Amino acid sequence: MNLKLLPPLARTGYRWLVTGASSLQSLLLLGIRLYWGWGFFQTGKGKLMNLDRTTQFFHDLGIPLPGLNATLAGATECFGGLLLLIGLASRLTAIPLLFTMLIAYLTAESEALKAIFTEPDKFFGAAPFLFLAASAIVLVFGPGKISIDGLLERIFDKSCGNAPRPAAE
Repeated sequence: MNLKLLPPLARTGYRWLVTGASSLQSLLLLGIRLYWGWGFFQTGKGKLMNLDRTTQFFHDLGIPLPGLNATLAGATECFGGLLLLIGLASRLTAIPLLFTMLIAYLTAESEALKAIFTEPDKFFGAAPFLFLAASAIVLVFGPGKISIDGLLERIFDKSCGNAPRPAAE
């Protein structure tokens, strides 16, 4: 935005808005990680605790090697969710979580996936959507400063004598 075209008071107000909103970034990322990390943990734990039922469901969906894939999906969600909760290896963890949610769309929610343009509410209302969105947000924006990753980054920067980087999470 070209701020030179705005009156000085509007420029100041806009800068305050940007500064204020940016200061909430880590809190928003923390909220996303806590809520959806817990959700991933719960669904993954449910799959692992009921592995026979999950395996049968995967078999019914036509997923190859249903027992192995049920275990992999459950473990990815359960342990990936815990890693998101604490903010450790967050971006790396988001990749298999994203992949798992894409597979969920391709198999269990294929009708919703096919309706992405014709019935977007069906796509956005499907169970994997918010898990997929949360994983994408963490992958792209990182875990935020309020995370183990953020703490490790600050320690690493300090021990290497590097100046702190800008707040690009």
